[in-house]
This record gives sequence, C-alpha cells and structure tokens, in this order.
Amino acid sequence: MSEEKKVDTFELETKIVATLKNIYDPEIPAVNIYDLGLIYEIDVKEDGRVMVKMTLTAPNCPIADQILNDVKQQIEAIPGVKELDLVLTFDPPWDKSMMSEEAMLMLGML
Repeated sequence: MSEEKKVDTFELETKIVATLKNIYDPEIPAVNIYDLGLIYEIDVKEDGRVMVKMTLTAPNCPIADQILNDVKQQIEAIPGVKELDLVLTFDPPWDKSMMSEEAMLMLGML
C-alpha cells in the first residue's frame, strides 16, 4: 500500500491565487475577483483538498452561476487539487473597502 503523496500547500495556494486573478466578474471587467476582494479564504490541505470561501458583489448578482462555475472549473483543473469545496457566503457582505489598492486605482477610486 503506497502512501498518498502530500502536496506543497503554499505552492498550491499560490497557483490558486494566480488562477483567481484570471477570473473576472463580467459586470466589473477591469478587475479580477481576487483583487475585488471577493475571495475571503483559501484553505489547502496536504492531501489536495481545497476550500475556497468567497462572496459576490451583491446577493442578487445575475451572473453568480457563471462566476462560481468559472472558479470551480479553473481551480479543479490545477494539478494537485484533488477536491474543491466552494463556499459562497454573504457574511460579511462585500463592500468597496475589501478591494485591493490596485483594484481601487484601476477603477479610479484612489
């Protein structure tokens, strides 16, 4: 019986963040979802299980399914990700203060 290979959690989290920075909310196409502050938590386990807790800019977002599907498909495609638990939450509710400084600059808010 062979031992399950452990993943480098830091390296895998870095790849997940890079992937999230390539996903955009079509209603705010200038800034990726990571810099918008929509990702609340990324938890990577040594066995390749990943939990991502995220939100949307509004609970009634008309393209919520599209964004969630993009996140799910792209993270699950990363080598080393064995299982993804994608958690959508609205607590705390998203607001503009959650955006990165870079996002605020890109949207002309600084």
